[in-house]
Amino acid sequence: MVKVDLSGAKDFFGTVGPDFSKISDAHRKLFERTGEGAEFTGWLDLPSRVLRTELKQIQSCASKIRSNSQVLVVIGIGGSYLGARAAIELLRSPNYNLIKKDTPDIYFAGNGLSAAALNEIIELIGDRDFSVNVISKSGGTLEPALAFRVFKSLLEKKYGSAAKKRIIATTDANCGVLHDMAVAEGWERFVVPDDVGGRFSVLSAVGLLPMAVAGIDIEQILKTAEAEMHDLGLLSVENPAWMYAGARQHLYAGGITVEILASYEPSFRFMAEWWKQLFGESEGKNGIGIFPAYVEYSADLHSMGQYIQDGPRRLMETVVLFESTGQKLKIPFELGDKDKLNYLAGRDFGDVSKIVAKAVASAHIKGDVPNISITVPEKNEEGFSSLVCFFEMSCALSAYVSGVNPFNQPGVEAYKSNMFRMLSHE
Repeated sequence: MVKVDLSGAKDFFGTVGPDFSKISDAHRKLFERTGEGAEFTGWLDLPSRVLRTELKQIQSCASKIRSNSQVLVVIGIGGSYLGARAAIELLRSPNYNLIKKDTPDIYFAGNGLSAAALNEIIELIGDRDFSVNVISKSGGTLEPALAFRVFKSLLEKKYGSAAKKRIIATTDANCGVLHDMAVAEGWERFVVPDDVGGRFSVLSAVGLLPMAVAGIDIEQILKTAEAEMHDLGLLSVENPAWMYAGARQHLYAGGITVEILASYEPSFRFMAEWWKQLFGESEGKNGIGIFPAYVEYSADLHSMGQYIQDGPRRLMETVVLFESTGQKLKIPFELGDKDKLNYLAGRDFGDVSKIVAKAVASAHIKGDVPNISITVPEKNEEGFSSLVCFFEMSCALSAYVSGVNPFNQPGVEAYKSNMFRMLSHE
């Protein structure tokens, strides 16, 4: 389980700390399914359900893709792709498609409308064998629907009638444009659960199939998540999800309106993108909500560092740290010591990074930026799974405390209605 350290935020709590009675009420509301959006709380027992019902089918499909394809194109937007990409970059590499491996390259499409981006993926695939995993609850979201048209056409030109064996649709169980197409064409199908919203769906086939194709141990992820969800059900102020949700809501009530998530690992970038959607889409409603942002340290200390240290004091900082990344690299000794860095010779980069993290936290706290530390034992399947469960639970609790429904996104429909009206008019 992840550990939460609030020592860097306590000086900003005032005389009265977080109101954990509100967190307790939110917790009961969530687990008793009595709060707003209760019909979308299936993610609480999702790992157990997938372990019992879908795991073997997902693993079998992933094995087939690995055997007949050099490339997998994952088509989806928002929660339909962010979780899978987060896992692949965190657990394999941000340069996954460039490293030597025995699994297919994986390209993500349908998350924008850039012709240049789609043409580049087509060029990168070249003459290689490929398959497509299209992910959409309805099939009617414009960006992935248009991208799917493009890649389905390419499959049909390359493989003819056999193209249908290379299309996997992850969609609604019973209805929708994509569901109906999949049934009519005989594509292999996986389900986006009715009781799980997109941003909470990473531990379903939505995220697990691309992860498995990349060689990630999805069974270990699910088993860890099953245990984590049980542990996070604890009604206690020692529950790390309570600590995080309580602290951020208390700071928000005191005028802190922006939360900066920070990590010292470049491979964490898309984990942060997933976190941004999770919290932004769940909490930003009714004119309220903490704005979620991300910085990558130590690189952003040389760009955003000035703003964080000396800018408007409306920021809180949440830093995710890994006790072990599974990688070691020692700083070499240099004759002559021309750069005056031999005092660090023989030390591991990871140890230096940890000291830098302490120095940064201390400086930011002194600069009136509350600091919350989240520590994960290892950057592996267990660590990823623990973080997903922790953030999902914390997000739901925090949103309920703020008085909003964590599981809807009415504001997202505003641009869509304008877009379809304008496109139809044109």
